[in-house]
Amino acid sequence: MSSKKNISIQGKHQKPILTDVFYLENQKEKPVVIFCHGYKGFKDWGAWDLVAKAYVNAGFFFSKFNFSHNGGTMDQPIDFPDLEAFGNNSYIKELDDLDTILDWITSSGFEFKNEIDSSNITLIGHSRGGGIVTIKASEDHRITKLISWAGVSDYKNRFPKGEAFEKWKREGIYFVENGRTKQQMPHYFQFYTSFIENEDRLTISRAAKNINIPHLIIHGTNDLAVNVEEGKKLHAWNPESQLFLVENANHVFGAKHPWETQMLPKHLEVITRKSIDFIIL
Repeated sequence: MSSKKNISIQGKHQKPILTDVFYLENQKEKPVVIFCHGYKGFKDWGAWDLVAKAYVNAGFFFSKFNFSHNGGTMDQPIDFPDLEAFGNNSYIKELDDLDTILDWITSSGFEFKNEIDSSNITLIGHSRGGGIVTIKASEDHRITKLISWAGVSDYKNRFPKGEAFEKWKREGIYFVENGRTKQQMPHYFQFYTSFIENEDRLTISRAAKNINIPHLIIHGTNDLAVNVEEGKKLHAWNPESQLFLVENANHVFGAKHPWETQMLPKHLEVITRKSIDFIIL
């Protein structure tokens, strides 16, 4: 297996998009899988590298990347050294970043173009990234299949409400503690205003109803971060989709960070295999 990590792609928002690619170097065209991390996520989290290797072993070209404003940097792509960037992130920036990655992979000058079939591109998104890939797949003809892992069904519903919202509006910032790093993660009010300015595009229900490519929705029944009912809603909005529920699986399908073994956790292995089969069949 060949891999190249931390490739710096120039994005549309003054910050680079750090990208990894994994593939078997044989000069044969392979279907492409692009993976999008979620909220407080990053490409090197937990067992994501092992997921990449599983796709390579199944004959895919696999790419994963850090959204430009996820809080990582060129020097430290893991965790969140740049909290100012994190606070200035938005769903639109993430969609733009994904568009940049798609442009890069499908460009005539792509470094690995002899290893890919650019007419066969699957998007996988975890958690918040599930919403991003659903929106992108609804509007970009380059996407041939769509997979959501523990994906959210509604961005607007996840904003602070009531007095918490008024305080955010008044002060311009609110903080969420990262349970693992104990950092206070800032969210500037522009995150909300950017959503409102683009609400129609960012409404996941609208996007899901417009999906006309093969669509797999995977969710754990014991997901405490994004309730399994959100996966069921996504399926209801696109009855042509497949809904695959994993009994007792949590939000990260048994993984954690750091992940220190060379084997996937059981639930993550199950959904990786299910996703591979879905793309191949």
